[in-house]
Amino acid sequence: MTHTVLQQAFSVHFQYKVCFTHGLFDPKNSLLADHLRSESPARIFVVLDQGLTEAHPDLISKLEEYFDTYKKDVLLCAAPMIVPGGEASKNDEDLVRQIVEATHLYGIDRHSYIMVIGGGAVLDMVGFAAAISHRGVRHIRIPTTVLSQNDSGVGVKNSINYFGKKNYIGTFATPYLVINDFDFLKTLDDRDWRSGLAEAIKVALIKDADFFQWLEKHALGLAQRAMEPMKDSIIRCAKMHLDHIAGKDPFEMGSSRPLDFGHWAAHKLENLTNFDLRHGEAVAIGIALDSTYSFLKGWIGEADIERILKLITDLGFDLFVPELTGDNLIKGLEEFREHLGGRLTIMLLKAVGKGEEVHEMDTNLIRKAIAYLESKHKITNLN
Repeated sequence: MTHTVLQQAFSVHFQYKVCFTHGLFDPKNSLLADHLRSESPARIFVVLDQGLTEAHPDLISKLEEYFDTYKKDVLLCAAPMIVPGGEASKNDEDLVRQIVEATHLYGIDRHSYIMVIGGGAVLDMVGFAAAISHRGVRHIRIPTTVLSQNDSGVGVKNSINYFGKKNYIGTFATPYLVINDFDFLKTLDDRDWRSGLAEAIKVALIKDADFFQWLEKHALGLAQRAMEPMKDSIIRCAKMHLDHIAGKDPFEMGSSRPLDFGHWAAHKLENLTNFDLRHGEAVAIGIALDSTYSFLKGWIGEADIERILKLITDLGFDLFVPELTGDNLIKGLEEFREHLGGRLTIMLLKAVGKGEEVHEMDTNLIRKAIAYLESKHKITNLN
């Protein structure tokens, strides 16, 4: 039998900027407008995190004033859409439908923009809606939490939750532009301020021992909401995240997910706690678990695990929640394997600053690691 096979291969160049500023929507700050200028003004549709509008009740009026100032460059096509913050936005598929419908109602096309202002979950959901509208509407992210400014908001992933599973439906789509306004961090509650620091611990542990030492040095200031070290931490994390994306597998075609260190347990814990745990809080526990597993496996020493757990607690995180125990957590390994596409790949630690991937985990050792963390948690609470 004769076969005809046509081989196709091509590459696509992606490029976008991640900017850092203060007072983004002050009319005197032209940063956003400068990136939107063209021969004719484009239309923009804005989606806002409800928690942000409650913390900044004048935000909508500021947006309207800003876009009125720069109406020669960009046109605000409708009143901003307000959506629930946190995982509620990713658990409600109807919100995606409403955003897609808005592109139809307001004439948002591939030469227009969808801009989202909010935390990481809202950015994920709106990014997914933008990616599937017209096969991709230009998407602008304005992250407003530590977690979204230093990690999720600067990347190329968009998703919603489905079947009770984290990020089950989603796309890889690069944003058109990311702008981080540090002023939004001032109104975060303590949990959300702290939550994003889990991602800083993560990248430091797997990539940069010097950064881990820097976090140890500045832990007290970060925990007490000092802005300057927080800004330094965010920019440093964002750069490492971008450097990773620029590597050999930006759209994660393989099973390697080094930036998912601590996440297999975190994703399951979020679900088991009905998302009462913030993502960063769950990641901190997941990091503690996989670091302890690495210690019990003999890969890192006792001094290393003590440093890691101390940093986690110094920043205000718990090491343990009751949902960490039981077979339901172990089921998270299988779900993570499915999420990766069939082959389990877990990042563990060979040293502080050096990660090592494995393709299987000993469930008995996981249980021992959980027991170790539970005992450490009790000691910490007694003190």
